[in-house]
Amino acid sequence: MKRHGMRHGGRVLVDQLKAFGVERVFSVPGESFLAVLDGLCGSGIENVVCRHEGGAAMMAEAAGKMTGRPGVVFVTRGPGATNASSAIHVARQDSTPLVMFVGQIARAHRDREAFQELNYRAVFGSMAKWVAEVDQSDRLPEYVARAFRVAQSGRPGPVVLALPEDMLSAACEAPLIPAPPVAGSAVTPAQVAEVMDRLSRAARPLVVVGGSGWSSQAAADLERFAAAHDLPVAVTFRRQDYMDNGAARYVGDLGVGMNPKLAARLQAADCLLLLGTRFGDVPTGGYALVPPEAAGKQIIHVHPDPDLPGSWLRTDLAICARAPDMLGALCGANAPGDAPWAEWRRAARVEYEAWQDPVDTPGAVKMEAVVRWLSDTLPDDAIVTNGAGNYAAFLHRYFRFKQHGTQLAPTSGSMGYGFPAAVSAALQHPGRTVVCMAGDGDFQMTLNEMSTAVQHGAVPIVIVANNGRYGTIRMHQERNFPGRTSGTDLANPDFAALARAYGGHGEVVENGADFPDAFARAKAAGTVAVIELRLDGEALSTSLTLSQARALGETGT
Repeated sequence: MKRHGMRHGGRVLVDQLKAFGVERVFSVPGESFLAVLDGLCGSGIENVVCRHEGGAAMMAEAAGKMTGRPGVVFVTRGPGATNASSAIHVARQDSTPLVMFVGQIARAHRDREAFQELNYRAVFGSMAKWVAEVDQSDRLPEYVARAFRVAQSGRPGPVVLALPEDMLSAACEAPLIPAPPVAGSAVTPAQVAEVMDRLSRAARPLVVVGGSGWSSQAAADLERFAAAHDLPVAVTFRRQDYMDNGAARYVGDLGVGMNPKLAARLQAADCLLLLGTRFGDVPTGGYALVPPEAAGKQIIHVHPDPDLPGSWLRTDLAICARAPDMLGALCGANAPGDAPWAEWRRAARVEYEAWQDPVDTPGAVKMEAVVRWLSDTLPDDAIVTNGAGNYAAFLHRYFRFKQHGTQLAPTSGSMGYGFPAAVSAALQHPGRTVVCMAGDGDFQMTLNEMSTAVQHGAVPIVIVANNGRYGTIRMHQERNFPGRTSGTDLANPDFAALARAYGGHGEVVENGADFPDAFARAKAAGTVAVIELRLDGEALSTSLTLSQARALGETGT
């Protein structure tokens, strides 16, 4: 252990982060962690100062997704921490390693409801993997090491560490700790043999992949394994970059608004190999496509959390392992002769390709055409981000992801995520094209981070689908309470002018034929850019207009 002499707790914390290889943190400054800000000064760690704690924490969560190492965010006590809580929930549901450091009141003032005081164990206990408060500055390395280990071990997730301000300012001589190893679990030959034995007895198998901790190697192994055994592969919600969508064995995503024919195949499958995915309510259509009893199916579930398989779904074989480790081992398994499910797989791929045939939507700007153009034109390594809203369904349906690490989106369905994630991606990969797809309501939740992008040199391109409403909620409203709309109409700014006001590039597209040239200008601008798509008010989803949704509600269908 290396000693650095006497220094205040803020400097100890920063020194420990440097020892772990942290190069960038995200923050909104607060007086509760002034000593940390002092420690960051001249440290070599980039401090990306954001405009809202929610945006800062989402940027850190996106960094965790991209690197597989904990994203790091600093927020102040009380409202700073609660503002950031949405990203803690994203990291929890998306299984993303994240460490949030929260300034805290002085230790002597606790339990008096002092200014901005919160009990962080109580506030974040149901969302984070571990929540703790550091009382002694010389124990900071110990706590930080444990936070990084817990955030990455088993099923990854968020950790919250509260830092009393007087603890941070106290001097100590604390030795640094080496980066902690992340415990794994080896896949045994017996486990591989049992997986293959159960698959060999299937007539209608389906491989379902998801979760976190994937890599380019895992994606390549998945494609090799599927090709060797002619297995159809479906990905879970917003994990579409886990396999090249052009591969013959890729059959689509089990997300919101999934292909009805893929949903039917999920129901009909007699063997499900679940790799890394929690396989919750979204891929199962609210637990209806695969109910808990899973009658007539063999369920093989590989997951790094030993408590998750079988927690709600009857499981025949549960294996505690990381999905990439299992895939690496499965690639060595002997390939059979002609698979008895060849036609089953082939038909599933045909249905996926048919699902990608564009359905015409109303108006001069058509989201299906924009997304198909992006899919055909963007570099294979372009990173595409999004938040939540009906606009995202066009991305899910019509965009083909070509390689791992090109999709950043919240499986938790959090609005406002796409733009902070795009800023983080543009900082992490400055040489790659980064495109954020956003709805008008979605973008307005975090568009203030355009200031952060300009300040730190991030150059994502934002495509705003402006239909003047919270489209997803309006769709459900028309279906359930036709003609009785409340709280879903939006008064929007001129998004292009707003981008220019922040120092970026902005354009409005009112005719789809103008989009390619607008995108070229946005790309050439060399700064954060916004292209606002003015959509027809009738355009609601990939296959439903506003009038059709209302008619369905009126007929009760």
